[in-house]
Amino acid sequence: MTAKTSSTTMHIGELAERTGLSLRTIRHYDEVGLLPATARTDGGFRVYSEDDFERLMVIKQMKPLGFSLEEMAEILAILSPEEETRASAKAQAKLSGFLEKAVIQRAKMARNLAQADELIERLSATG
Repeated sequence: MTAKTSSTTMHIGELAERTGLSLRTIRHYDEVGLLPATARTDGGFRVYSEDDFERLMVIKQMKPLGFSLEEMAEILAILSPEEETRASAKAQAKLSGFLEKAVIQRAKMARNLAQADELIERLSATG
């Protein structure tokens, strides 16, 4: 079994428990290349590192903001500690665009939550 960078490893079940995501979701992110397992046991089971956990938490944060799998992959590549071009003008411009999209999506979510709060208040007042 080989590991990328972290000495602490976990199986997919522990990763799912720590992140609150389903095994199916984590397997899907592995299959589409967003979260490849750090290693596999001799029996073929996925093994993940703390770095993988952190990567999955970023994916989990991007998901409700409506980023596509391709956009997620780009963001993860730019944020990767190994990314040599992270400071490049092109990477910074991409990051700026993603930040703008995240801010806009968050504002929409906040408006939707406010509307939900208003409905809950209205329903509570009539009961």
